[in-house]
Amino acid sequence: MKDWIRIVTGGIIVVMFLGALTGCKTQEAAKKQITLRVKIPPLTVANADTGITDSYEVLSKAGQEFAAQYTECDVTVEVVKFGYTEEDEYITGCFDTDDAADILLEGYFNMSGYIHTGRVVPLDDIITEEMRADVDDMLWKMSQVEGKTYMLPYYSLQNTLIYNRDLFRQCGLAEYVGEDGTIQNWTPEEWEYILSTLAAGLPEMTYPMLMYAKNDQGDTHIMTLLRSKGSPFFDENGRFNLNTKEGIAALQWIADSYQKGYFPAGCENMEIVDCSDLFTNNQLAIYMANSATLPGMDRSSTGVANFPSLNGNGYNTSFVTGFEIFDNGDQEKVQAAKDFLRYFMSTEELMNYAQVGIPASNATAERVSQYIFMQEAYTANAGNTVDFTANNPNWRGVRDVFYTHIHELLVGTKTPQEVAEALDKECNAAIETGWKTSKLHQ
Repeated sequence: MKDWIRIVTGGIIVVMFLGALTGCKTQEAAKKQITLRVKIPPLTVANADTGITDSYEVLSKAGQEFAAQYTECDVTVEVVKFGYTEEDEYITGCFDTDDAADILLEGYFNMSGYIHTGRVVPLDDIITEEMRADVDDMLWKMSQVEGKTYMLPYYSLQNTLIYNRDLFRQCGLAEYVGEDGTIQNWTPEEWEYILSTLAAGLPEMTYPMLMYAKNDQGDTHIMTLLRSKGSPFFDENGRFNLNTKEGIAALQWIADSYQKGYFPAGCENMEIVDCSDLFTNNQLAIYMANSATLPGMDRSSTGVANFPSLNGNGYNTSFVTGFEIFDNGDQEKVQAAKDFLRYFMSTEELMNYAQVGIPASNATAERVSQYIFMQEAYTANAGNTVDFTANNPNWRGVRDVFYTHIHELLVGTKTPQEVAEALDKECNAAIETGWKTSKLHQ
């Protein structure tokens, strides 16, 4: 009898145990399944410890590691790469679809426009006091609209001009060739002498300086050239202000330089990649690069210089790259996306990939300083950085019209003054449209 009782009791215990296991499995099965889509254009990263240079690989690895330790839901991180010319299709074109981006990593100059769609989530709730103190105020200001932080800065790339040292020397310009690790500054008079000397001494089908106007790619660098005669480019309200003596003078300089042979023949129908090919083939003396692209070039034959300025100190621009989160109507997804960014920003190995440029995190910059290309020169040159968007909305709309007028200037169908008037009118109209339709996430 006692044996029978033991058997029954044991059976009950086993049944209860199995029931408990079943209950656990049911609870696990009930955990929400979430897929986070992280979208990126082709972005290069760097980490001396791993040798990985593709941001796709880094984010995929980060996603797997995050998912393995995340307990709030069953999350899968899917990384999607798109071409620079495909951005509209992959971002705004996917709004309200299953393929919508949950997280975007790219340059601020495109990302900032999405804030005004009302879909980008403020991130102040995941920024700790330690994180805020670790990033310069200038970068936080660039990341904010109306006092709220919508973007998390990861790293910045300084854009400068570069020049072919060999072509300079061949044309008798050895005195203008700087030392390795330095950034040259030339006065307006020196610029004219360099360009005219190159135009006279370079072989046929080889040109002094970059210029292009086929599409909007690389338009920031043309905008920077429009400051060369003293124009601040924007007025005090952040609107285009090129219809001035200084702005017209810069446009006239571009038109005159084309006539003098300083730019490639047919440059009005060229895009920036065409100038890149010319520079690579030793057919262009002056091009552009940043701290991500320059290290891969032949440093023995490549020098660095600022864009021209009236005072001779030169200009550069800084492209900040970072993260933002979209609200696609699922608050659990938004929370998971925030938790992923919190995980990413708190993981030293992942933050170390920012050494491709100047890391936004000062702690990271200090930790990997020995691996940051030309850190001392770029840091010293930060005082010559100019703002090229003024935090305006609808920068995509600005870019859609800007290059068309540079094209008209190069073709000769409009005078510099007419181009200045058209740029102010149409670019400011795009900005006004952006402000009128701007809607911030609540």
